[in-house]
Amino acid sequence: MDVDVTIDDENGAARMTADTHCPYCALQCAMTLTPAPAGPVPVTVTGRAFPTNRGGLCKKGWTSAELLSTPGRVTTPLVRRDGELREATWEEALTLVATRLAELRREDGADAVGVFGGGGLTNEKAYLLGKFARLALGTSRIDYNGRFCMASAAAAGNRAFGVDRGMPFPVTDLDDAETILLLGSNVAATMPPFIGHLAGARAAGGLIVVDPRRSQTAQLTANGGGIHLQPAPGTDLALLLGLLHVVLAEGLADTRYVEERTTGFDAVRRSVASWWPERVQEHTGVPVAQLREVARRLARGRGTYILTGRGVEQHVDGTDTATAAINLALVLGLVGRPGSGYGTLTGQGNGQGGREHGQKSDQLPGYRKIADPEAREAVAAVWGVDPAVLPGPGVPAVELLGMLGRPGGVRALMVHGSNVVVSGPDAGAIRAGLEALDLLVVCDFVLSETAALADVVLPVTQWAEEEGTMTNLEGRILRRTRAIEPPPGVRSELDILAELAHRLGAPSVWPTDPADVFDELARASAGGIADYSGLSHALLDAQLADGEAAHWPYPAGSTGTPRLFLDRFGHEDGRARLVPVRAREVDAGREPGELTLITGRLLEHYQSGAQTRRVPELVSAQPEVRAELHPATAARLGIGEGDLVLVRNPRGEVAARALLTGGMRIDTVFLPFHFAGRQCANVLTEAAVDPISAMPEFKRTAVTVERAAEQEEAA
Repeated sequence: MDVDVTIDDENGAARMTADTHCPYCALQCAMTLTPAPAGPVPVTVTGRAFPTNRGGLCKKGWTSAELLSTPGRVTTPLVRRDGELREATWEEALTLVATRLAELRREDGADAVGVFGGGGLTNEKAYLLGKFARLALGTSRIDYNGRFCMASAAAAGNRAFGVDRGMPFPVTDLDDAETILLLGSNVAATMPPFIGHLAGARAAGGLIVVDPRRSQTAQLTANGGGIHLQPAPGTDLALLLGLLHVVLAEGLADTRYVEERTTGFDAVRRSVASWWPERVQEHTGVPVAQLREVARRLARGRGTYILTGRGVEQHVDGTDTATAAINLALVLGLVGRPGSGYGTLTGQGNGQGGREHGQKSDQLPGYRKIADPEAREAVAAVWGVDPAVLPGPGVPAVELLGMLGRPGGVRALMVHGSNVVVSGPDAGAIRAGLEALDLLVVCDFVLSETAALADVVLPVTQWAEEEGTMTNLEGRILRRTRAIEPPPGVRSELDILAELAHRLGAPSVWPTDPADVFDELARASAGGIADYSGLSHALLDAQLADGEAAHWPYPAGSTGTPRLFLDRFGHEDGRARLVPVRAREVDAGREPGELTLITGRLLEHYQSGAQTRRVPELVSAQPEVRAELHPATAARLGIGEGDLVLVRNPRGEVAARALLTGGMRIDTVFLPFHFAGRQCANVLTEAAVDPISAMPEFKRTAVTVERAAEQEEAA
C-alpha cells in the first residue's frame, strides 16, 4: 500500500499520494507526499496524524522535499581517473569495484576489506549490507555510525535488562507523566515535535533537564515548568550517583520492587554511599538543595520517567553513566510499570533498526551475537550456507577507522549512508586514513565530504524514491513508501549489493525487491531478541491503514510488544541487573586556561550536514559555525560578540564566530558538529572510547579559544 489516489477538487485531476515518514531523526514523524507536476521540488509535504508527531513537523521535515532535487544530486556513477572523479557507466563502475575487491581479498585476506554503514539506512538495506559483508566479502570488518550514537545506551540496556530497545514503551505514555528527568538531550532542537509529549510534566512543574548549556529544552523549565541542572561537562555520572544516594538515605526507594524484580542491590547501595550531596555539589557544581529537590520529586511524582540522550552517553564512561540512570530508575521502581519508565532517545532515523540486523561488528540479524554458535546456525540456515563460512566478531567503528590504509589493516572501504570525515572523532586522522586506502567506494546521493575522497561514487535512491521499513525510537516498525521514481541512472543499494554479490561469486540468494528482503530479514530474526518474524510489508501496510502499531519483538502469531518488561526482563531469571559503577575524576589532565568543548546539534542541523547543508532555508538560518561562550569567559579572553575565534588543541583548529550567551557555563564552549572544512568540530575531538561500548568521547574535549588575528579575519 505505497500510494493512495486522491482527487484534486479544483480541477478534478487524479493525483497519487504516498504516506511515509520523515528522512531525518528517529521520531520518524509521519508525512504525506504529493507529487508536484511543476515547480522547484518534485513533491509537496503535508504533516500526517501519527502518535509521535500528531501532524506536526519541524523545519527540517517541512523542507525535506528539497533534498530530492538538490543541485548537487549525483545521478551517474563517478570513477576517479587521473586524480579526478569522472562520469562512468554502471558497468564500468561495478566491474572496477568487484575486480579490485577480489584482488585485495586475494592479496591480503577478507579482512583487508571493510564496510561502514549508517543509521539512516532502511532495515532492508542494513540487513543486506550485513549479509553482503559476511558472505560476499567474507569480512569481519563491518561497523556503522550508530556506534557514535546509541552504543553506550545499548550496552547499558543489555547488561541491565537483557534487551536494548531505546524506549521500551510508546512515546505517548509520556503525555500523562508528572515528572520527567531528561539527561543530555536537546529535543526542542533535535526533534521538536517530541516536546508536545513533555507538556504534562511541564504543566505539573516536573520537567527536569540536565545539560551544561541552557539549551532550548532547558528553557522549557522556565516559569514553573521544572528545573534545569547545569553540571560541569562529564560529571553526569557523579550527579546520578548523588541522586541515588539521596533516594536511599531518605528512604525513598521502592524496596518491594527492588526485592522482587532486581538483583545486585547491595553492591549498588555500597557504591553510592560516598556520594553525599555536598561532595556531588563540589564535583558537579549542582547545588545540594537542587539535588535533594530532584531526588524527592522523582520519588514522589506520579508518572515518573527517566530519559537519557547523547549528552550523557558520548563519553568514555557513557555506558556507566547510562547504567547509573538505569540503577536510579530501578531503585525507584519505575521500569516495566504502566505510567512510569526508563528510556533512551535514539538519534538517527533508523538508529534502532540499523543496529538490530547486522551492521554492528558483533551482531547478526535479530540482535543475535555473531559469536554465539546457535545464532550463527540459525542465520546460516536462512542464508543457505555452512555456519563455518561466517566470519567472527569484527572491531567497532573507531578502531575500524583507525585501521584504514595501515599495514596489515584495511585496504578497501565501502561506505553506505555515512559521512565519516565530518562525523567521526579526530576527523583529520580519518581523512588521512581514507586518503591512504587502495580503494574507497561510497554510495550516496550527493558528493559529501567523504564521497569527494572516493575512488568510486555510486548514486543511490533517496527516501521518497524507495520502499522499505524503519524502526523508530519506540521500537515501532514503520513503512517507508515510494512517492516518485528516482532520476534515471540512480539505483537502490539493494540492487548494487546484489549485483556485486553475484560478481564476487557469493553464495545464497540476493533478493532486490524490498518486500522480499524484509521477508528474509524476518526469517533471519526469528527467535532473536529483535524478532520481526511475524511481520511483512503487506501486514505493515494493513496496519498503516488501520492505525495500528507494530512494536518488536513481533514473533509470528503475535501482535507485537508496545511495552517491554511488564512481567519480566530479558535475562533468564526475569530480573533486572543493578550494576555498581564508579565516577572518574574529570579535571585530570586539564591545563590552566583550557575550556571544555561540548558538541551537539542545532534546530536546522542533522548529523554531518550532508542533507541539511543542501537546503537553502536551513543554511540561511545557520550559515556558519558559531562558538557559544559565556560573556564572562569571552571578556576574560578579549572576545566580543561576532568576533572570529580559533578553537584549538593539538589535533587541529576550528574557525568560528563567537556567540555570547549567559546560558553557557564559564568553563565550557559549544560547537555544532554539522560543518566541514575549517569549521569541522570533530577535528578537535579525540578517538578515545568507552571500554564497554566503544563510544567515542564527543562531549568533553580540552581546547583553547582565542580571538583571531586581523589577517585571519580578512582571510
